[in-house]
Amino acid sequence: MSHALVLPVLPGANRLLRSILALGAVLLALAGCSSQSTRQAAEPTPAEVRASLVRLLPATVKDRQGWATDIQVAFAAQKIKPSTQNLCSVIAVAEQESNLQADPQVPNLGGIARSEMQRRASAVHVPNFMLDAALALKSPDGRSYSQRLDKARSERELSAIFDDFIGMVPLGQQLFGRFNPVHTAGPMQVSVAFAEEHAAGYPYPLKGSIRQEVFSRRGGVYFGTAHLLGYPVDYPQPLYRFADYNAGWYASRNAAFQRAVSLASGIPLTLDGDLIRYDSSAAGATELAVRSLGKRLDMSDSEVRRALEQGERAEFAESRLYTKVFALAEKSEGKPLPRAILPGITLHSPKITRNLTTAWFAQRVDERYQRCLARAGKG
Repeated sequence: MSHALVLPVLPGANRLLRSILALGAVLLALAGCSSQSTRQAAEPTPAEVRASLVRLLPATVKDRQGWATDIQVAFAAQKIKPSTQNLCSVIAVAEQESNLQADPQVPNLGGIARSEMQRRASAVHVPNFMLDAALALKSPDGRSYSQRLDKARSERELSAIFDDFIGMVPLGQQLFGRFNPVHTAGPMQVSVAFAEEHAAGYPYPLKGSIRQEVFSRRGGVYFGTAHLLGYPVDYPQPLYRFADYNAGWYASRNAAFQRAVSLASGIPLTLDGDLIRYDSSAAGATELAVRSLGKRLDMSDSEVRRALEQGERAEFAESRLYTKVFALAEKSEGKPLPRAILPGITLHSPKITRNLTTAWFAQRVDERYQRCLARAGKG
């Protein structure tokens, strides 16, 4: 025979228990609603992201739904948070680079291409008459290369001409080998080399090469988004990320580091964000300036080199070299120093006819970014 503990039933106990249970149910329901609301706020649906983008895009953009879809897919595929700030950042860069045109037109593109070909021909001692003869040959589409150059209006067309020229004409191999001289492409003017290095996870079926995808709106937006937002930074404002888009990942952080090196060592440096030379194994100006601090840093030349080689990664900001250099510089200056500044780079390209800089580019993008935020009501 089992014995159970029997508690006395107090008057009103059942009513009290029912009230507690009812209150608990209400609280659980409220918690569930709150959790669901938070989840929805943090994870908008693809349709909601596209609707936001349609509102954020400038009124003059053609095929707003198409742009919205390509940007939304780029964010989803790369697992980038589709915040208003991030969406506006991509829109601002695309607007600056191409005025949000899928296949932007470049004035006098044929003339620019001819000048580049003549420059390269001269560099390998090929006389102009031989270049003219090569350009007079018939290309695979039935027109001469010269005729196609005269009609070229976009970098997509120009790249196709060079691909044919390199593959079909012996002089093309002599001038360019396998290297198509069109380096950046598409509506966000992203580097073809960058796209080829970051092709893993590309969400669309390839109809040709990654180079050809970069010229499309969907490919240009995907790889442009990766170049702009696909790395972690701790900048005080997006302006510095915009500068990095032009000058390379972490260029703004590295330029600030170069300034700290210059202040600590007394050696003037070009604040371009390049911490080592990529065209030679020899030490560059920044590396030599850091070496001059070697005893104060308690680091050997090889340790300095290994640390500087992390300059294109987030981990560099946590390195012993980075920390010690800023400590020395701030001690000598007697005040905290910024961890990001706009790199001092003058832009060079056959397409650029004015004296432009990375700072100019970043500031122009930032102006467009602020206008985008204003369209969202967050300016």
